Amino acid sequence: MIEVITPGALTTVQDVGRAGHAAEGFPECGACDKYAMALSNLLCGNTDCLHTAVLEMTLMGATLRAQTPVIAALTGAQAAPTLNGQSVPMNRPFLMKEGDVLEIGAFTGGLRGYLAVSGGFDVPAVLGSRATDVKTHIGGLEGRALRAGDMLPVGQGDASARRLAALSRGAEAIAQKPWLLRPSTPQGFLGDAVMPLLRAVPGPQDDAFTAEGLHTFTHGVYTVSPDSGRMAARLSGPAVASVRGSDILSDGIVEGSVQISANGQPIVMLADHQTTGGYAKIATVLPCDLPVLAQTRPGAPVAFRFVTPAGGMQALRLERSKWSYMKEQMP
Repeated sequence: MIEVITPGALTTVQDVGRAGHAAEGFPECGACDKYAMALSNLLCGNTDCLHTAVLEMTLMGATLRAQTPVIAALTGAQAAPTLNGQSVPMNRPFLMKEGDVLEIGAFTGGLRGYLAVSGGFDVPAVLGSRATDVKTHIGGLEGRALRAGDMLPVGQGDASARRLAALSRGAEAIAQKPWLLRPSTPQGFLGDAVMPLLRAVPGPQDDAFTAEGLHTFTHGVYTVSPDSGRMAARLSGPAVASVRGSDILSDGIVEGSVQISANGQPIVMLADHQTTGGYAKIATVLPCDLPVLAQTRPGAPVAFRFVTPAGGMQALRLERSKWSYMKEQMP
């Protein structure tokens, strides 16, 4: 068991998400930054990196007390976590003994942090996933964000000193190649600021926009709006011109879909996106670039560039090769 002393700003149990139920009206949900989620699981020895439940924390991490020994790992947004007042590293496994208190604190860079424990958080699966859906109140712990006093069950996992030593060696090998710790999303520069260049495949309704609008979308700089959340990243910047408006008959929508609202502003769907949408979708951001957007704070810049489907597949293969290498390093 893990006891929640303080939950932080917004902490939920998440995994890769609830696939295959959009036709029934259930969004996939799951972690917004699936790269960091999977990495936290890998580092603490959970072999199923995608379907083992972790904690997702936004803006500020939780303070937690271990009721049983576990190996844990913290990834994603930058923090200065302490265990019983002593510093513990990010992107490395560490042991929480019975009674130990982990204080993660405010994130100093990035937006979302992920905590995995050996054996995973053993909340009941709903429709094949432990992901929290706060809108329909399913998954996670009672379908809600965590509160002070919550007790989180933990699955069976090896928390021995030998296991920790083996995991630590693997984690050190990965850390020697820092590019493995984050997605391979290209970057651009705006003065002194570095911004992600989100790769996107045009469509399915890119013909709803003028040639000037398409040029604006791929050459403009946008900032993440404070109205963003787990459902979508709302962006503000140069308006994307449409041929006859951006309203369409509602159709299916996926994580990464880029809707253009009536005022010409892009809206990028994230983990808690709705199952259908009534704005034209100019493009779909590659899944391997969405984790970077999920970590981009309000007010920070982002930009888009079009890639072909073949180029998108090449980018996905690169990410898979990174994961194959990392898994080989871990025991």
